[in-house]
Amino acid sequence: MDLHKNLLGEPPSTRLPDHTEAREALAASPDDPAAVAARFPTYSAAWATLAERAFAAGDPVATYAYARTGYHRGLDQLRRSGWKGHGPVPWEHEPNRGFLRSLHMLATAADAIGEKEEAERCSTFLRDSSATAADELGA
Repeated sequence: MDLHKNLLGEPPSTRLPDHTEAREALAASPDDPAAVAARFPTYSAAWATLAERAFAAGDPVATYAYARTGYHRGLDQLRRSGWKGHGPVPWEHEPNRGFLRSLHMLATAADAIGEKEEAERCSTFLRDSSATAADELGA
């Protein structure tokens, strides 16, 4: 008998609902994620895209701000979807990717501005939520 096994099992995976209109707007206007974020401020994928671009442009402070917004908007959606603060958020479910990308960029930006504890916390949270996402995003 394994005395360290969780007898209650793991919490169920959380799958965010698809935001079709926002997803299609970002796909139709990939060069203007700011317009998509302004039109659909709860859409984490737009914020993640802004964070990724800011980081590529060498602006870790803007990266941090964009990523934190996408992260918090994603947390709100996770909670509304039944997430209790832990458990899988699968990368394989496309609507989860905006949150996971935002979380990854928050860890990346926090590290870049010297917030080592925040970077570590976010990296651990990403890996705990989806090892696949951590691997795919190079975390």
